[in-house]
Amino acid sequence: VQLQASGGGLVQAGGSLRLSCAASGRTFSTYVMGWFRQAAGKEREFVASTSRGSGGIQYYADSVKGRFTTSRDNAKNEVYLQMNSLKAEDTAVYYCAAGRPITSSIMAPSAYYYWGQGTQVTVSS
Repeated sequence: VQLQASGGGLVQAGGSLRLSCAASGRTFSTYVMGWFRQAAGKEREFVASTSRGSGGIQYYADSVKGRFTTSRDNAKNEVYLQMNSLKAEDTAVYYCAAGRPITSSIMAPSAYYYWGQGTQVTVSS
């Protein structure tokens, strides 16, 4: 599976961005799709995930709950991260990832097999 993330950019605090991640291959729907981010000088951290299949189950990091929403479109082989009410602390490189983690590992970067190249999100305060 190859992943290509896009949609990052510069936005003012309180604004919104929508990230997209396009995947290659016929098995897209069989993967849990995750979003992670890495700020300068910090470790990569979990942001959100959507379950395989219809994507009816999502998990979110506490820091983004109520502000970010992830969804998937299996017909297009795409996953999305809608980010609202952005804060300066959301500034990071955002990555999409594909894997088949068990629920207890869903927030662990090591549980994902495939990664996109990352897209920069910068929130100015």
